[in-house]
Amino acid sequence: MSKIFFTSDLHFNHNKDFIWKARGYQSVEEMNEDFIKKWNSVVSNDDIVYVLGDVIMGEDLNAGLRMLLKLKGKKYLAIGNHDTDARIKAFKANHIFEDIQMGYRIKAKKKTIILTHYPTVTANGEDTRTLNFYGHTHQTYDFFENKVYMYHVGVDSHNGYPVLLEDALQNIHDKKYEIHEEERIMED
Repeated sequence: MSKIFFTSDLHFNHNKDFIWKARGYQSVEEMNEDFIKKWNSVVSNDDIVYVLGDVIMGEDLNAGLRMLLKLKGKKYLAIGNHDTDARIKAFKANHIFEDIQMGYRIKAKKKTIILTHYPTVTANGEDTRTLNFYGHTHQTYDFFENKVYMYHVGVDSHNGYPVLLEDALQNIHDKKYEIHEEERIMED
């Protein structure tokens, strides 16, 4: 049975040390190779991967496309701020993604999940019936402003690996429990 994964902000070929060095690599080439290896170690050809923007960078578009063709799975792209018209056109011409949209809405375990590049969903309280999986921020922690319904799926908070749907939902459940425990302790 197919699994569902999420990721964002791979920035393949982004040859700026504030990207690859901050991620613990010695070069952009090392980062590129490691992300491909990590992706393919958990994703099979039958799995679905939602990429929430900012896939490739740099001037050598063909080099970026060759990297994307090495990635396993059926890929869907939610457009990010670095996914230019030229890149999107090349993605389509080379059949990199099954579909390309500004965002997606999926259902899983009685939850609606909004998939966007930017952190988007706002809600009152700790309601987790509608969730927002997002990228863009390059944060190294999982939640936007400690809100349990806004979950960061970017490579920077997941050691370069795509995030399995079930793991994301478990992390959200655990965080919600942790927050309620802290509130209970403070009340005592």
